[in-house]
Amino acid sequence: MHELSIVTSIVETVTESLADYPGARVKEVRLRVGALASVIPESLDFCYGIATEGTPLEGSRLVVDVLPVVVHCEPCGLDVELEGVQSFRCPRCGTPSHDLRQGRELEIDSFEIDEVEEKK
Repeated sequence: MHELSIVTSIVETVTESLADYPGARVKEVRLRVGALASVIPESLDFCYGIATEGTPLEGSRLVVDVLPVVVHCEPCGLDVELEGVQSFRCPRCGTPSHDLRQGRELEIDSFEIDEVEEKK
């Protein structure tokens, strides 16, 4: 299950980003995951609960935005979304395409933190 190592890396990255916000707690982490990224969103979510224990991300929510596969069709001159990943053919004209524009992403889009109250 490589999702655990992916989520562990995400937790480490977000934790490092919190260095400028001492005492901050993360409320939500948003990921962008392409349909070809070879990860299962449900497995990411399961592993997230394990990987965040004892960290500033504990209790936060993981939101996975799955992105469809988009290729560029030269004859149509357009970027087109594929209906599935079985055939890399333009759904408009049927021409095969290898010019992938979207679908392999696996990145942190954003994260939201609780505001930290300054001690007076």
